Order: sequence, then C-alpha cells, then structure tokens
Amino acid sequence: MATIGFIGLGNMGGPMAANLVKAGHQVQAFDLSAAALEHAVAAGCIEATSAVNAINDASIVITMLPAGKHVEGLLLTGPTPLFDHLAKDALVIDCSTIEADIARSIAATAEARGIAFIDAPVSGGVGGAQAGTLTFIVGGSTAQFDRALPVLQSMGKNTFHAGDHGAGQIAKACNNMMLGILMAGTCEALNMGMKNGLDPKVLSDIMKQSSGNNWALQVYNPVPGVMENVPAANGYQGGFQVDLMFKDLGLAMNLSQLSASPTPMGSAARGLFNLHKEQGNGHLDFSSLIGLYQPKSS
Repeated sequence: MATIGFIGLGNMGGPMAANLVKAGHQVQAFDLSAAALEHAVAAGCIEATSAVNAINDASIVITMLPAGKHVEGLLLTGPTPLFDHLAKDALVIDCSTIEADIARSIAATAEARGIAFIDAPVSGGVGGAQAGTLTFIVGGSTAQFDRALPVLQSMGKNTFHAGDHGAGQIAKACNNMMLGILMAGTCEALNMGMKNGLDPKVLSDIMKQSSGNNWALQVYNPVPGVMENVPAANGYQGGFQVDLMFKDLGLAMNLSQLSASPTPMGSAARGLFNLHKEQGNGHLDFSSLIGLYQPKSS
C-alpha cells in the first residue's frame, strides 16, 4: 500500500481520504480548516502540520481544492510550492474541478521538471464520495492513468481515461453543464406540477417511469420530503454548493467561447444559479434552486 499525501479535506476530499485509509493506505492529510482536519484524523488519517509536511515521503499526492488558482498556487506559485518538495517519482493527482488550460499548464511544467501530474476531476457528489462510488475522469498519459488507477479505484466505482492532460477537465465541464441544466429543468417541472395541485412525490414517480426521467429525479430530488438522505431533506446542507455549480458553469462558458460552441441552455442555467446565489443562497446545495421558483411571500 502507498503513502499518500492528501490536501483539501472538504465535503468531497474528507470522505475520499477516509476511503483511502479503509483501503489500507497511509494517508497524510492537511487542510486549512482545523475542523476538517480533525474529522480526517478521526477517520484514520495522519495529521500534517502543513501541505509540505503532508507530502513528506509520499509516492502519491492528491489535491482536492476549490478552484484553479488554489491548485496553481499550491503546486507552483505559492510561497512553498509543492513541486519543489515532492519525493522522487511521486505522482500528483489533482481531483479539483478547474480550467482545462490551467491543468495543461501545470502538466507542462510538471513534465519539464520530471514530475508526473494528471487531472482527475470527479462526479458523484458528496454521497458518492462517502460511499466510495465516485466517477473519476482522467486527463494524462496512458502510463500515468495506469499508475493512478489502483488508488482511484479505492475511492470510486468508475474511472475513465478521457484523453491527454486537460481532457478530464473538459469532460467534467460538459458533465456539470448538463447537470446544471437538468436540475434547473427538474425544478421547473416539479414546481409547475405542485402549483397545479400535484403531489411532488407522485409526480416524481411518474416522471421517473416516463421520458422525463433523469439523475436528479432518481437520486437527488430537490423537493423536501420526497426523498430521504439528500440535501433537500436536510435544509439543503452538506451537498454540492450553489457557489460551486456557478463556478463550474463559468468553466463551461469559458470553454464554449474558446471553441465557439453554442451553449444557450448552459448560459441560461448559469444565469439562474447566479440569481439564486445573489439572493444569498450560495452556501446551499444546488438543488435548493427550486426555491427560486417558489419565492417567499413578503
């Protein structure tokens, strides 16, 4: 089993690190949040006092951070860039969702310095992270993918090699744009049914067995009381935040401009999540978007 440095222990990273421990790996964990680090230690991780300390003698380094600027700063441009402190022959796996061009730039710098780096963003949400059923979408060489595969399989159920460096981020942007569109449409449809007197659970069951079936209806219903163990059943806490969906849709819009790809529905979804965010809901799970269709009475 490997010695793994894990940096970024939020809603996704924390459970991922815990699953690596369950698989028998030694996980040296670090996060700026003391509470997040405490939870990781309780799950069996070894507490690191800094990011540099976390990668000491680690053959695998995994990062799970909010945005590209954080990944770039941690690895390359910060006061103590990790690329200056990696063990020889270490593999860096970035599971953050970031700009494809930043992933490519980091990979190019890594290659020039003899460092192995892949982008491996994830899909599956907090539930998937906790259950170890995430999907990993990898950009990198075939040899790098093969080397990372056993570690990724300790945290996920499906692993895809999307292509060369940056391809994982492109595929993830496409996926999350679709997810944002589907959630917005699901919220609209359920709200319309409720406004016309339908029980949202009955309507959800009907649509799940009809042509409107989708992932949100199956496992992530946005209406409170319809489904257990989803953010809607917990005040929209503990899931994939509106702020992060808005960020990811921004990544998709950037890709659409760079490639001249029309994305009218993706743009509309981003506008809806932006409006919901500006109303003070950025910290809530993205399924809380249904509240945008059900304004509170004054």
